[in-house]
Amino acid sequence: MSRSFVDPEPKWFEDFEPGDVMTTRGRTVDIGDITNYAGLTGDHYQLHTDDAFMQNSRFCQRIAHGPLTFSLAVGLVGLSGFYGDAIVALVEITALKALKPVFAGDTLHVVATVTVHDASGPKYGTLGVTYSVRNQSGNEVMTFLQTMLAKRRQPEN
Repeated sequence: MSRSFVDPEPKWFEDFEPGDVMTTRGRTVDIGDITNYAGLTGDHYQLHTDDAFMQNSRFCQRIAHGPLTFSLAVGLVGLSGFYGDAIVALVEITALKALKPVFAGDTLHVVATVTVHDASGPKYGTLGVTYSVRNQSGNEVMTFLQTMLAKRRQPEN
């Protein structure tokens, strides 16, 4: 007997519960990521693009852009399939904190925890997921809360 799978997996607001945790795979940041992000966004600030300048800085080397770290975290959770096709809209990003620098060669992963689960709407529920972005040593480098709308199961007629 053959089995069939689809991507993304069908999911609904009701498939998530407060306290659910998703831990993603790792992804190594390389110097090309930092350079390409600078080119894509136009953010060529010295912290990210000037190796000679950074040799004498508090970090002693170039660091990844904060928004790059954020984007990689969102991508890692998206790649995991955790949300399936449940998400219909981003509502907001709050409480974003860059806690430690991210360097080329760091391998990031995300521990994402459902912290808001509000079923007050008839068609959509509000889902809040706290992201803890961690490096290869387990040190938390960034945190934020991503709030989204997720489709709700509708009663069958």
